Amino acid sequence: MTVVEDVGRIASAAGAFAEPGEELAGVLAAETLGRRVYLCVFESAEGHAWLALDADGQPLTDLRLVREAASLAALCEVAEESAGGGHLPELRARLAELRETDNPEGIEEAKAAAAALAETLRPEPRVASGAYLDALGTASHRLEQALGESGASPFAAAMQSALGAVEALGDDVERNYKLPLV
Repeated sequence: MTVVEDVGRIASAAGAFAEPGEELAGVLAAETLGRRVYLCVFESAEGHAWLALDADGQPLTDLRLVREAASLAALCEVAEESAGGGHLPELRARLAELRETDNPEGIEEAKAAAAALAETLRPEPRVASGAYLDALGTASHRLEQALGESGASPFAAAMQSALGAVEALGDDVERNYKLPLV
């Protein structure tokens, strides 16, 4: 089963948990603590609510598991947005242009690193996981090195600066969770 089919299956199951006036607004998939978790967000005129489902479409109430899934989903989102300075297609186009006009030393390595990073990025829906996050970090680091970054990693700095937002998402999920979390 593809990720698209899997998320669609969970979205159908999540519909049963919508309150009157609520609609399922999205499903985020994460693999954490040895389990697949689907974080579902419901929207209504009063605001939003969260519910995490397991692979069988059953609600989860383990606070640690739910927060970990929310954090991992948020970190992967930030990593994707920060990859290649946040403008990977433009960077790749600029590298191709530089190769044609100036052909500076190291341009092939930079183009290869940018292509490898682009191949690492997965289309939505995707499963957020530690392995995916590591792959994005490794590919981003390789690109930064190929581009001659000698100081602090811009990718690492973006990830570090996002920690407050990641924590805020976890707090929001916990505060607006449809069931008691234990």
